[in-house]
Amino acid sequence: MRYLSELNWLLIGESLYVLLIIAVCLRIVYDTRTTTKTLAYVLLTIFLPVVGMLVYFTVGTNFRLKSLYSKKLTDDAALSARIREQVITNSREQMEQATTDVQRNRKLARLMVRDSMSPLVGNNRVTLLLNGEVKFPDLLQSLREARHHIHIEYYIYDDDQIGNTIKDILIQKAQEGVQVRFIYDDFGSWFISRKLVPQLRAAGVQAYPFYKLTLPTFAQRLNYRNHRKIVVIDGCTAYVGGINVSDRYINRPNQHGIRVDSPEGGSGPIGSRGKTPTDKDNQMFWRDTHLRIDGAGTYYLQHLFLCDWNFCANESLSLDASFFCTNPADLNDESSPGAKVQIGASGPDSRIPGLLFAFLQAINSAEQEILLTTPYFIPGDSLLDALIVAALSGVRVKLLVPDKSDSRLVNAAASSYYGELMSVGVEIYQYQKGFVHAKTMVVDGSLAIVGTANLDYRSFDLNFEVAAFVYDSGVANELGRAFADDLTQAKRIDYGQWQQGSPVRRLARKMARMVAPLL
Repeated sequence: MRYLSELNWLLIGESLYVLLIIAVCLRIVYDTRTTTKTLAYVLLTIFLPVVGMLVYFTVGTNFRLKSLYSKKLTDDAALSARIREQVITNSREQMEQATTDVQRNRKLARLMVRDSMSPLVGNNRVTLLLNGEVKFPDLLQSLREARHHIHIEYYIYDDDQIGNTIKDILIQKAQEGVQVRFIYDDFGSWFISRKLVPQLRAAGVQAYPFYKLTLPTFAQRLNYRNHRKIVVIDGCTAYVGGINVSDRYINRPNQHGIRVDSPEGGSGPIGSRGKTPTDKDNQMFWRDTHLRIDGAGTYYLQHLFLCDWNFCANESLSLDASFFCTNPADLNDESSPGAKVQIGASGPDSRIPGLLFAFLQAINSAEQEILLTTPYFIPGDSLLDALIVAALSGVRVKLLVPDKSDSRLVNAAASSYYGELMSVGVEIYQYQKGFVHAKTMVVDGSLAIVGTANLDYRSFDLNFEVAAFVYDSGVANELGRAFADDLTQAKRIDYGQWQQGSPVRRLARKMARMVAPLL
């Protein structure tokens, strides 16, 4: 009898265990957006139940359709309708007055207006800032010249030399009466909450973490991080791109080498953040790209910051005129008309993956050439197919990636896509000088895209990201020349040699491809 009783309890336990696995699989099927991710999570849960459930509930749950990230600037329906009408009207006028660069990309511009109400605006001066040693002197000068407000938002902000230099300026400006608001991601910049942030707050700077991590909510919040890098000064000048605040982004003479730790968390292996930078880390050459925008192109970046601020600070800052440059300087002249700019953004609060759709439209519109740079290349099926279709259509596609990623798994997963692309003519180059962290695209010498989004699942589906779309041949050609310079420091992968790789390596790539959607 005792044996039968133990057997009954064992059967009950096994039945509950099986029911739990079935319930989790049903939850995955119901809640996961993409078929590829759904299959990956389901297979992992079936064959490694404990591991699969831990991974899914830690980094796989989807809050896109929930109100968790609601950050509305206004609840006034009438005001929202007026803003929407004004954006559409103004963007339509810009398209009617469009340059050839905009005409070539009209469908992209319309997509971004209809998806996220991102206006197409003219009269902008756009400055390309290559690497931290160029960006930071420019940024520091602009911060010192601030008169009304400074809005600053970064994924990684380190407590190092450049981080403290900016901190001192923010404190000084706050003491002068300038409004200073500071957002830092609580995962990417966790270390500064101990010392640097209290110093800012004590001096009058308003500082808040984005989606603070606590032990009870760690699994729920780890997966959805703010990967944006935005600075807006007096509503007239803005900075956006891939360069975080850290000494590692500032190159010194004769720097070289390959990084061995994770350069930036959230877009490498699950939960990776990277070690605190050391002197050895800072000897590596860091290739990155940022933009400075002067003019009306700052408006939507300001809008994004205010949305994120309301979420972090639990405030209700509105679209106050003082936050926007009401009389921007005339940046047009006969010889060099101001660039037309549109800002794209997406995140877990987005109705659709807007940045992914914008990238797809940009690729699909290409007639001659696509130049892509990304530190992480783990594309979904739609992005992979778009690049293949472009190459088969006669468009020259060049992709620049790091020679080595921050983990063997990520490197293997990324390289698993290379064969398909090279077989249709895509040229893939591996950067040799150091680590390439830029996230850029140039299309037909008429469109330049610079932002924070990597070409991977995490950037397009999980993180809060932003990118500037510049419809200007001057800026696009300048970025294209920078890309050409980068290729002089890169090695093109030979497709013939690639096919001759060892069976073990090919198997490793295929296995890494299976878990790529989970990275």
